[in-house]
Amino acid sequence: MSYPGYPQQGGGYPPQPGPGYPPQAGGYTQQPSGYPPQPGGYPPQAGGYPPQAGGYPPQAGGSWGGGPTGGYPSIGLDSMSNPGYNAGMACQIPAGMGGFTPNPSMLAQAPGGYPPAPQPGGYGAPFANQQSYGLYPQPQGPGMGYPGQPMPGYPRGPAPMQGYPQVPSPNPSMPAYGGGGAMPVAPAINRGFRGTIKDFPGADPLRDAEVLRKAMKGFGTDEQAIIDLLGSRSNRQRVPLLRSYKTAYGKDLVKDLHSELSGDFRKLVMATLKTPAEFDAYELNNAIKGAGTDEACLIEILSSRSNAEIKEINRIYKQDYKKTLESAISGDTSGHFRRLLISLAQGNRDEREAVDISLAKQDAQALYAAGENKLGTDESKFNAILCARSKPHLRTVFLEYQKMCGRDIEKSIGREMSGDLESGMLAVVKCIKNTPAYFAERLYKAMKGAGTKDTTLIRIMVTRSEVDMLDIRQEYVKNYGKSLYTHISGDTSGDYKKLLLKLCGGSD
Repeated sequence: MSYPGYPQQGGGYPPQPGPGYPPQAGGYTQQPSGYPPQPGGYPPQAGGYPPQAGGYPPQAGGSWGGGPTGGYPSIGLDSMSNPGYNAGMACQIPAGMGGFTPNPSMLAQAPGGYPPAPQPGGYGAPFANQQSYGLYPQPQGPGMGYPGQPMPGYPRGPAPMQGYPQVPSPNPSMPAYGGGGAMPVAPAINRGFRGTIKDFPGADPLRDAEVLRKAMKGFGTDEQAIIDLLGSRSNRQRVPLLRSYKTAYGKDLVKDLHSELSGDFRKLVMATLKTPAEFDAYELNNAIKGAGTDEACLIEILSSRSNAEIKEINRIYKQDYKKTLESAISGDTSGHFRRLLISLAQGNRDEREAVDISLAKQDAQALYAAGENKLGTDESKFNAILCARSKPHLRTVFLEYQKMCGRDIEKSIGREMSGDLESGMLAVVKCIKNTPAYFAERLYKAMKGAGTKDTTLIRIMVTRSEVDMLDIRQEYVKNYGKSLYTHISGDTSGDYKKLLLKLCGGSD
């Protein structure tokens, strides 16, 4: 569609060079049965964090707040153990509420546009002395562009994805993870950006706010204009619309949209206007509060996000709900399942890429001794290994376990555990083995049979659209025989369907 004064724009931005992360001094101290010390700590990474950890790109906006056209400066969080996670959000907390005073010298602004582009795999604007997070090639062809000068270029950066050979599933209703139980250990493959929603070239939050205002003004609502705009902006371009709208019209965009829209379409639109950490914290709170607990939602979020993302979720959760995430989990779950969730909620998983084969064999033997080779099950040993070890290391452990006892780790968990703990442990294992296949299965189960689990459908489509939606689509068609696009088309309707399909990005 087109609007007056919005000629089509095409073309991408030229690649920008960016320095890499400097090596960190120190490293891990020797632990009994743990990793040997690494002389240099984390090695420099080319192209940002791998996206398998999950989460969205970083946001310039904060809690229901947008940002000025030039973007927010970074803030000093040098003492934190996880820099690099959505630094811009803290700038929007008023000083009276414990916010930080921004230091404009800490982050170079992009004149006339957003702050430096995020990388696909995690939240947050870069800090001083950190590498620019590479974004991705910009969309070509018709769209909602603007006249005038182009924005400064976003740097592009590759984001490696783990690729694992798959085999056809013997039972099409159940995906085969990693090939007949034993997952081959494959090196990281640089496949570039794997999301479906990209930064829109030249997007101006004030002009976008005007489009939304016109769509809601007068008699009736122009839902198509809302779909076209929100479905073509990245999260870091959508969130600033909240402040731009209030600046221009003195009204609250969320309240206006809430009063104009309804049903699942309204829920989906509301989800697109939260930052990643806000949306995750919101979903976790909804999963815990009220009658019954959505255990699968808790496990889904906590097992698929990176350490930095989980720590930011903890911060936002306490800010928005006046209690810690850990205390909320403790009050609503029990036993070994509660321990599993609390372990994951620490955001303290080893994130080194190097794999020590001898230690992987030790861990595989420890899991065998704690389960199949023992009367009863030592759940705490499973918990310690699955929640603390790095994902590349655990993929090797699962392979060694298969070789050692001739049974896939998932089958052993099914034999040794039950209830929430079994489903929780299985979800952690599936997410570590093959994150896109795990989300494809979650989407399939949300839509199959009578009724649709729309909360799950909305959450995954929004949270993965800028991370690995292309890989999820590939796993979906491979494991279930039809494309995700086709399944969404047949299972939803109206404006809700239109915006979901925008996030899906196409059929396979």
